[in-house]
Amino acid sequence: MKEQKLKKVLSNFDLLFLALGAMLGWGWVVLSGTWITEAGSMGAVIAFVIGGFLVICVGLNYAELASAMPKVGGEHEYVHKALGAKCSFVASWAITLGYVSVATFEAVALPTVIDYLLPDYQAGYLWTIAGWDVHLNWVLIGSVGALIITFINYIGLKQAAVLQTVFTLMIIAVGLILIFGSAFLGDPGNLSPFFVGGASGIMTVLVMVPFLFVGFDVIPQVAEEANLPRRKIGTLLIVSVTSAVVFYLAIALGVGLGLNPAQLGNAQLASADAMGALFNSNTFAQILILGGVAGIITSWNSFIIGGSRVLYAMAKSGMLPAWFGRLHPKYQTPSNSILFIGILSMLAPLLGRSALVWIVDAGGLGIVVAYFFVALSFIVLRKKKPEMERPFRAAKSPIFGYLALVLSLGFIVLYFPGMPASLIWPYEWIMVAGWTLLGAYFFIQMLRGTYQKKMSTSEEKAL
Repeated sequence: MKEQKLKKVLSNFDLLFLALGAMLGWGWVVLSGTWITEAGSMGAVIAFVIGGFLVICVGLNYAELASAMPKVGGEHEYVHKALGAKCSFVASWAITLGYVSVATFEAVALPTVIDYLLPDYQAGYLWTIAGWDVHLNWVLIGSVGALIITFINYIGLKQAAVLQTVFTLMIIAVGLILIFGSAFLGDPGNLSPFFVGGASGIMTVLVMVPFLFVGFDVIPQVAEEANLPRRKIGTLLIVSVTSAVVFYLAIALGVGLGLNPAQLGNAQLASADAMGALFNSNTFAQILILGGVAGIITSWNSFIIGGSRVLYAMAKSGMLPAWFGRLHPKYQTPSNSILFIGILSMLAPLLGRSALVWIVDAGGLGIVVAYFFVALSFIVLRKKKPEMERPFRAAKSPIFGYLALVLSLGFIVLYFPGMPASLIWPYEWIMVAGWTLLGAYFFIQMLRGTYQKKMSTSEEKAL
């Protein structure tokens, strides 16, 4: 029987838009007002410059490793080669938490957007969670959206990539209308005050960066399915990260030019309100919200792709049950892993809108833990495997590895009690604890399987 393999179906543009669409999600629509009110217009810009530097440092680590090891699973492969199976499991399980968190976040974000477009449409009261009433039709919007995105990914990666390209172009077009509109119609006086809250304000915005920029690492997850030279994989990754940094900086300035402090204080969706104010038309505000809907779809799509590939790679390495490693006989997609993330996305809206913040914070911790392991692997492989072919090389020295390592560790610390981004008790800690316990179960099973395999090999040698 012929061995089933993942298909090489992705082009340059497919990879670029997968990463860019993942990073330009819903956050730039819903959070832009918070950036400016917490840090000031220039404070927000400085936060994105610092955060962008972190992401570029981490991205350079990924770019070198992805070009050297274009294997499905990305982080899973790099950490396994540098630090062994145990660390690879921890890093892979952590990044999967990040991917699953974004996929489930979008299932809650979609009906939340409808709240702005169609106020008071909710019906069929179910229950109340953390002070928010959950309604049946609200849940169905998120769950049906999850079903559609899951189905598209189930029947083929190329179909998902085409969807990604169309909606990413839509985000960029809407964002450019806001950016150029603010450049020609905005009021520079609105940028005052430049700073709010000093270093503390900048820090408040800075801790949002890992969640906003997660997505470039989808490129390494699907590198094995890319039909292009290995060096190009690393180049496209850095292009996507740099483009996203510029986009976020421009949006922060655009919103700052479009709304004065009083208007920002009353804004529900600052980016949409700024667009409406700049063009003096509510229609333009609605157009921007549609751009946000496109962002929800692109992030959702990317992280089902990325998360399913990590789970598939872990199963192929014996870290997870073989069920996760099944390729569909017709579509050649990791169908069971896609279904697993899709089902979690369909269930997420049952938690109500309050789950948005919980999912973001819990997932953010998983993301920076994975970044830490990738940076450490980058440094170790530079020392242990200097002869390894690296079509894309991030500087002669491992300086970007050390920078990414220190910055990632700093971000991890920010999530602990007493810090600005500390996880909320009990909801977010329950999410992290539940994911950790499930991972611990699979980790123990992996160790048992490894032990039994060694014993079997020893017995065969003895005979």
